[in-house]
Amino acid sequence: MAVSFSSIPPASTIFGAYASVSAFIMLIQTMLNQFVPRQVQQYVLNMIHHYFRPRTNNATIVVEERDGMSGNEVYTAAETYLCTKIRPNIERLKISKRHKDVGVNIKFAQCEKIADFYDGVELEWRFVHEERKKTSKVIDEDTDNVLIESEKRYFELCFDKKYKEMVLDYYIPFVLERAKVIKAEKKVVKLHTLACAASYSSSVVWDSINLEHPSTFDTLAMDPGMKKSIIEDLNRFVRRKEFYRKVGRAWKRGYLLYGPPGTGKSSLIAAIANYLKFDIYDLELTNVKRDSDLRKLLLRTANRSILVIEDIDCTVELPDRKGPSASTDGHGHCHRPRDHQQFTLSGLLNFIDGLWSSCGDERIIIFTTNNKDKLDPALLRPGRMDMHIHMSYLTPDGFKLLASTYLNVHDPNHPCFLEIEDMIKNMQVTPAEVAEELMKSDDADVALDGLVDFLRCKKKTDPNAVTEKQIDDGDGDDDRKAKEVIADDSDIELVTH
Repeated sequence: MAVSFSSIPPASTIFGAYASVSAFIMLIQTMLNQFVPRQVQQYVLNMIHHYFRPRTNNATIVVEERDGMSGNEVYTAAETYLCTKIRPNIERLKISKRHKDVGVNIKFAQCEKIADFYDGVELEWRFVHEERKKTSKVIDEDTDNVLIESEKRYFELCFDKKYKEMVLDYYIPFVLERAKVIKAEKKVVKLHTLACAASYSSSVVWDSINLEHPSTFDTLAMDPGMKKSIIEDLNRFVRRKEFYRKVGRAWKRGYLLYGPPGTGKSSLIAAIANYLKFDIYDLELTNVKRDSDLRKLLLRTANRSILVIEDIDCTVELPDRKGPSASTDGHGHCHRPRDHQQFTLSGLLNFIDGLWSSCGDERIIIFTTNNKDKLDPALLRPGRMDMHIHMSYLTPDGFKLLASTYLNVHDPNHPCFLEIEDMIKNMQVTPAEVAEELMKSDDADVALDGLVDFLRCKKKTDPNAVTEKQIDDGDGDDDRKAKEVIADDSDIELVTH
């Protein structure tokens, strides 16, 4: 078929038509910009893009850092696991290392992507970190609102839709198990404390540092029988997950450490943490203003951890379970004092043994006190404080361990030992006092002579010391027997139902 070039319009006509169309489009665009809001324009463009974009076969799983009030175990596991999948093509990373960390800690920067393969299937992880500001009203009525910084972190896991069941049923459990193994290999015990008072923001933040305390059961100046009982109880607790589930109890354990200052309560806590590789959460009750704060704090603690409340008898004055009396006006409305702190003994009891205490596994709760008799009996019952451990004054066996640890003296027939052990039996001296004396010289003989002088001086001023004359006359038999029984297994009281 022949084409006649005479039918093609001239170039001037084509350019004229193009100019007219361009002018019309510019006129329409100007009118739209003037009369149609930009938000409406963007909405229309998004709708057009949605209907005309190419379809994809990919599915995306969002793994957020927090799940409501609790942490997200999958997020933590993914962060740990993906640190072992670093590729050379990654452009931005955040690294850190603390004193006792095994290797460098690696975290991801904004929008970094990591490829992974499982059973021949390619998966892609992407890290997203959003920062936003919000206003949160503080609970203290005398304080204005404060501006707090809130962060949102999450991973996006992308993969082909046809592998969705495989990812959910096999890949995610695989990541969880691998993360447990990696954590066990790199585990460093951490000490957590509140970053701010719990009542002053809607989010509770625990700050942590590496636990540098070197205490172990081998270095504790404690009766061997007592150590053995505690270790056996800890081992029995950590291996009884199915037992606790079978009998319908929360997987937790409570210990009460009581005794005079300087007897090693804090050292025992550190030894337990180092033995089990459990993190410690040190809770100051003075930072807690109401019962709801305790629930928030409990939900922000990890599994396999130790919650410690030291000096519970004097940290804060707990109102009784009935609460303070409230006055009423003529209309029957109840009025409580403005400065009343809604933190009660009942709230503390529910915290350690109520429904909220079951929100977590493998947790240990430890209270310490210098005066057990000052505590409400409700705190001491079984299910709350399961084992009561009396941290007593130093015993001869404890002294031998201190001499071995501090001075490297292992000979039980050392000339000073007999006199020192005899004085320790008949007076009240703490392990901390003896340890301080042993540290005053690197020479073992000089240090032991100094300890003898210290004990002689203390014996003269100690009203509880039993003199040799009292022993010979028989007047001090009861006191001496009481001191000799101090560190045997009777110092551990198992509270049973």
